[in-house]
Amino acid sequence: MKHRIIVLGAGYTGAIAAGRLAKRLRREDVTITLVNAEPDFVERVRMHQLAVGQDLAPRPFSEMFAGTGVELKLAEVTAVDVDRRTVAITDANGAEELAYDSLVYALGSSWNTRGVPGTAEHAHEIAGRPGALRLRERLAGLAAGQPVVVVGGGLTGLEAATEIAEARPDLDVALASRGGLGDWLSPKGRRHLRKVFDKLGITVHEHAAVTGVEADRIATADGKSVPTAVTVWTAGFAVHPIAKATALEVTGAGQIVVDGTMRSVSHPDVYAIGDAAMAMGPGDKPLRMSCASGTPAAWQAADAIAARLTDGKLPNAPLRYFNQCISLGRKEGLIQYVTADDRAVRAALTGRFAAVYKELVCKGAAWGVANPTLGMPARRRRVVQEGGRADSAARASA
Repeated sequence: MKHRIIVLGAGYTGAIAAGRLAKRLRREDVTITLVNAEPDFVERVRMHQLAVGQDLAPRPFSEMFAGTGVELKLAEVTAVDVDRRTVAITDANGAEELAYDSLVYALGSSWNTRGVPGTAEHAHEIAGRPGALRLRERLAGLAAGQPVVVVGGGLTGLEAATEIAEARPDLDVALASRGGLGDWLSPKGRRHLRKVFDKLGITVHEHAAVTGVEADRIATADGKSVPTAVTVWTAGFAVHPIAKATALEVTGAGQIVVDGTMRSVSHPDVYAIGDAAMAMGPGDKPLRMSCASGTPAAWQAADAIAARLTDGKLPNAPLRYFNQCISLGRKEGLIQYVTADDRAVRAALTGRFAAVYKELVCKGAAWGVANPTLGMPARRRRVVQEGGRADSAARASA
């Protein structure tokens, strides 16, 4: 029997892990099945662009994984049984159960309403393509002068507000933030952010925690009522709920607790990457939900699985941050340099050059999905057959 590897989710992390495993291991020894609900790769970091009417080039998985040996299964994951080592899925043909020897859990996250009344009923989200397309249709139907409020002052909120304001200067765009505008940035970064917001005519409601969302307004903790025709909710992400329903050790938020190789601390056959994982970074701080965290975590998990299957050397690359890349529309950007544990330093790039830099980062992230070894040697390592199967404790071949 071949060693069966199943990867759940084909976002940045899952797709990278599947491709990297295919480069690291031999088809004669393993099978790699990638389970995903959609046939195309979604550039999640560009959903604000999709929402304002920009068209994104399709990236079919059938083309990306052609000739790699990765089997793509278009299906929705409905359950995981980590004791029986099975995954329940539903596809066009109905329900099915898949068995695995190693599982890579990369189901990611969706928007987080944070339990704020009215959010699910009245707000729009851009955490995925369906939500971005619904917002796109709604924005296209707005008349000049109508108000749009983006809730959330993090990276997603900043990018959404500036993209909408640039694409639709006829709208009255506002941002509601629980804290100060860009209060985690360096002084230079904050100054540039305010300059761009002022230039685009974006109204900022700072220190305004949103307590309720209605069809035509939002309410804040300080008693204000802000009128809106469209509310865009970007106040954080919530992980997929499936992991929390398993026997895996998870956090209160449902993230799978992993070690430095992205391996579950409770079930060694399971690896978790991306937003689904609770991984620790420099300074013993949890890695934040982001592509910047997920991509190196995917490399780490794939290389660890390959090493354990071939008795090779485990990866020991530290997971750290270098910068935060923020698009502020198509013409402006902000590259905030940070410490290894993600704290802003004085240095920052701004303006047109920063916008180009961010665009290259986005293109590079998509390129990395299709080229998961990033130029590293692609020599495939053999899993020694013991007792008729590829065993995770096998010795490496010559």
